Amino acid sequence: MHWYTYVSYFFGGAFLANTIPHLGTGLAGRPFQSPFAKPPGKGLSSSSVNVLWGMLNLTIAWLLVCRVGCFDIHSAHNVLPVASGMLVMSLNLSYGFGRFHGGDLKG
Repeated sequence: MHWYTYVSYFFGGAFLANTIPHLGTGLAGRPFQSPFAKPPGKGLSSSSVNVLWGMLNLTIAWLLVCRVGCFDIHSAHNVLPVASGMLVMSLNLSYGFGRFHGGDLKG
């Protein structure tokens, strides 16, 4: 597998992780931060905007994971970069969103 396939899988995992909060809160009908809010990333966007943003992230994740290389869910060489991207993005999201929703333990 080429090096750029690992990079693609890593960023695919990051986009996949970013899908979860936006799609989840959008489907629940709640407003949530998005890049389209004012101020970007701090203000709230409507649930519809978050559903659309979540679906765009899911589409990008699919393109990066399923259309680059030959992804095999049973192969650790394929799954580890995706999982690593998800972990890095999830930690960043938990810190960023935690500041607004009371989840930031750093004070």
